[in-house]
Amino acid sequence: MLNKICCIALVLASQSSLVFATKAADIQAEQRIIQPFTAQYNLIRSSDIVGKAERTLKYLPNNQAEYSYKTDIEWLIFSDERKETSLVKLIDHKVIPLKYDFLRSGTGPDKNENWQYNTAKNLAINIKENIEVTIDFPSNIQDKLSYHLQNRLNLIQNPEQKLFVYPVISHSGSIKNYVYQYDGEVELMLPYGLVKTIRLKREVIEKKRVTYAWFAPELNYLLVKIQQIKSGVEQFEAQLTSVETH
Repeated sequence: MLNKICCIALVLASQSSLVFATKAADIQAEQRIIQPFTAQYNLIRSSDIVGKAERTLKYLPNNQAEYSYKTDIEWLIFSDERKETSLVKLIDHKVIPLKYDFLRSGTGPDKNENWQYNTAKNLAINIKENIEVTIDFPSNIQDKLSYHLQNRLNLIQNPEQKLFVYPVISHSGSIKNYVYQYDGEVELMLPYGLVKTIRLKREVIEKKRVTYAWFAPELNYLLVKIQQIKSGVEQFEAQLTSVETH
């Protein structure tokens, strides 16, 4: 009888732990202000569709997330495939970069970059070269992709914000401020459909380069269009075709 009671107690305890873990996971999911998603885009140059792009967000255990962006371009005799992946930690809607991978293949030389970050200890590790670099990280440091996620979170939390400054660590380990400014509200007709957006602008004067980014409030501030212009000539444009939440 005693053994039977002990077995029942163990089963109940196990079920209780499972229920607690499930509720904790449900609470964590409810606290996410961005649901995991996959967004598809057309890549456009000179009014022609020259490729596709995909942006994804996946949540992982321990308040971590994987944020990625990949592109595939075929234009005349030129081909280019790229994928960026950021492993980040999310604490109170603050994005903390942990690892950044970049892979490029196609016409011309291939490129592969792998970095790991320990912002608490001010360390950056170039995995490919097996080099450890000491860097005085700003409190809001981002990698070359993770700042996109932080930008969206900032827009959701404060739609009235007009200026966004992100210290971004480059492939070489140097840090540069990426500055975006509010540039008005625009209604866009995209392959996805008609959407109302706010537009942000980043200008790099010394490189004669301007980047415009459009975010849709009705899609929880998803990036729906991006355009880059250099010396007055459009370099590329990405337009949203579809989005799916998971």
